[in-house]
Amino acid sequence: MSFCQLRSLRLSTEVVRPLLLHARTMHVASEPVVILHEVGDKGVITLNRPRLLNALNHEMVQLIHPRLREWKNTKKLVIIKGTGDKAFCAGGDVRAVVETIGKPDALGEYFFRDEYMLNYLIGTLRIPYIALIDGFTMGGGAGLSVHGQYRVATERTIFAMPEVCLGLAADVGGSHFLPTLRERLGTYLALTGHRLKGPDVLKAGVATHVCDGARIAELEESLLDLRFTNPENVAAVLQKFHKEATFNKDAPFSLQPVLPKIESCFSGATVEEIFGNLEKDGSEWALKQLETLNRMPPLSLKLTCHMLERGACLTLQECLAMEYRTVKRLYKGHNFIEGTRSVLVDRDYKPQWKPKTLEEITSEKMDEYFAPLPDGEDLEF
Repeated sequence: MSFCQLRSLRLSTEVVRPLLLHARTMHVASEPVVILHEVGDKGVITLNRPRLLNALNHEMVQLIHPRLREWKNTKKLVIIKGTGDKAFCAGGDVRAVVETIGKPDALGEYFFRDEYMLNYLIGTLRIPYIALIDGFTMGGGAGLSVHGQYRVATERTIFAMPEVCLGLAADVGGSHFLPTLRERLGTYLALTGHRLKGPDVLKAGVATHVCDGARIAELEESLLDLRFTNPENVAAVLQKFHKEATFNKDAPFSLQPVLPKIESCFSGATVEEIFGNLEKDGSEWALKQLETLNRMPPLSLKLTCHMLERGACLTLQECLAMEYRTVKRLYKGHNFIEGTRSVLVDRDYKPQWKPKTLEEITSEKMDEYFAPLPDGEDLEF
């Protein structure tokens, strides 16, 4: 759900600067935040906040959901993309959420609910849903893409799930999708915020195809030009552009040398076990991971690890319901506000987490985050 991306807890200026302009940047009335376009039996969703790297806000969710619900019965194919070549969607507009905490119309009271309902709709579509994940694809952008049938990456794609470093936990269905990745990559990505770039997005199992960035518009046109929109024809077009991609899609996976370590160290059922595995390994790589994890909020680490372990055995619907209970309790808490302040507002990168240690978090405290919400507030699909 966040823009936050670790590099020693420092964000790429390219990601941060647009978000910092949030309070000052407004769209002209003639520029809708989402463009919904129909081409015969096909629908196209274009996220249209390029200055903010197509950050997902509540208005966008409200526009996309009803149209996609209509299209699932009237269209044979849906394409979703972002305006510009820098981002598909760099995350949810978390600063907007924080700014309304404590107010009568607190955005977090309905943004997460509606976003998760959209994630569920995407994950249950029976027609091809093709996400052109060109550029930044993080947090909320992952939720708009990974649950669909196809994800097409380019050499510009940067994928990450960095919720933990903002004081949240795995969300937008991450607890369902991430456990499906090979060799415990999902746990590694969720806890460390590691960024996958270009062909690595395919090799990790996040993308299903690749395409040269310069040809992404051509790929879209080829899909829209299909006379017979059946699954075989759609797959054939995607495979054609995939095979013809000229960037180094066949380069070795950058994480290949440490995959055995990722699998062995991040196979712990608890964060404490993962810490112990890394300490026992003792390699330079393991020590760097420990350094990264020690900068994260302990509560978010424990919650995320627990959610991924549970999510591996749950449906998408069950995972989203579990995540919603957790985020509803986290978003108003100290860590989310503090993480947003530290990373996105003051940018001092010195968050003061509460609690400060894993040992302070009891099993009873953990259970509180997964308990049913009061007064029928749980998600109803």
